[in-house]
Amino acid sequence: MNSVVSTQEMTPRELLKEIVTIPSVSGDEQACAERLAAYFESHDRKVWIDEVGNVRAPADDSVLFTSHIDTVPGEIPVRIDAGEQSGEPALWGRGSVDAKGPLVAMAVTAVRTGMSFVGVVGEEVDSRGACHVVANRDAPETVINGEPSGWNGITLGYRGLLAGTYVVTSESGHTSRPENNAIQDAMDWWGRVEQAFEPDEWTPVFERVTCKPIRVEGGTSDDGLSVESSMDVQLRVPPNHTVDEIREIADSQLNGGTVRWYDAVPPVMMEPRTDVARAFRVAIRKHGGDARLLRKTGTSDMNVFASEWDCPMVTYGPGDSDLDHAPNEHLPLESFDRSVAVLESVGQKLGGSQ
Repeated sequence: MNSVVSTQEMTPRELLKEIVTIPSVSGDEQACAERLAAYFESHDRKVWIDEVGNVRAPADDSVLFTSHIDTVPGEIPVRIDAGEQSGEPALWGRGSVDAKGPLVAMAVTAVRTGMSFVGVVGEEVDSRGACHVVANRDAPETVINGEPSGWNGITLGYRGLLAGTYVVTSESGHTSRPENNAIQDAMDWWGRVEQAFEPDEWTPVFERVTCKPIRVEGGTSDDGLSVESSMDVQLRVPPNHTVDEIREIADSQLNGGTVRWYDAVPPVMMEPRTDVARAFRVAIRKHGGDARLLRKTGTSDMNVFASEWDCPMVTYGPGDSDLDHAPNEHLPLESFDRSVAVLESVGQKLGGSQ
């Protein structure tokens, strides 16, 4: 009983520090999910942890506040110390920026405004939590997704993702022979792909197709009769293209190998004149800032939500996204406080207007 009382009386900063202290690397989110669920229980909110590990706290669906529980690996001692640039008190720790700061801000606001909440798992690897949510509930009226944008920033767009594995095999032979072996075939295919998507120097990164090999293996097979090579690749897809268009272009460059495309996430770009975007601009001005409209070159769970739900949405949260996954990840506490105030203003506005 005492633990429930202390949870209920916790300040947002205290809850944030506790959530950051609980490790939750992708695939091992249960302890953190249970702690988050206890926060909702202490405020008499209906809450449960679903089959894949998401924390579900349904309520007023005028707004669904959501963010992810999981983090990338990497231990950073949790402490409150001065930030590197601001010199103001900041919370250091893995996930403080990506995305436990936004996660706790969303949870606190959902409780204060009576709105729906989902804390999802697996965002850093395969978005399995968000995929499960869109498959198992109807669309809310509005989605506010939690990722670092700075307390005065609103993210309206993300590029999509196409990921695959290229595999090719060639006969073994003496290295003095002029014919390509499988390793050269893989290098040749990837060179063709990069050339097909080579941008001009004036194209903004957000509007480019970015090509990245992320793993390469190759060599003579165990039986010595062939040379084998594989390459894991990722292509980021801007909103002026579809994932299918990019796949067709990459496949057209094949030179004997094959590609197994195993992940395809559509890009998303929301309009800046929706009710939720306007509510954020007003709230940010109310709390002393000038709203910044952002487009991110990566992907997030907002891509998943937008691919299945036809409703307005934005991504928002405290923190500098340049510190995502970084060894010096830390979140200025004043920025966190302001984000909670902004979110509460937005939640009250949208809830009262429905």
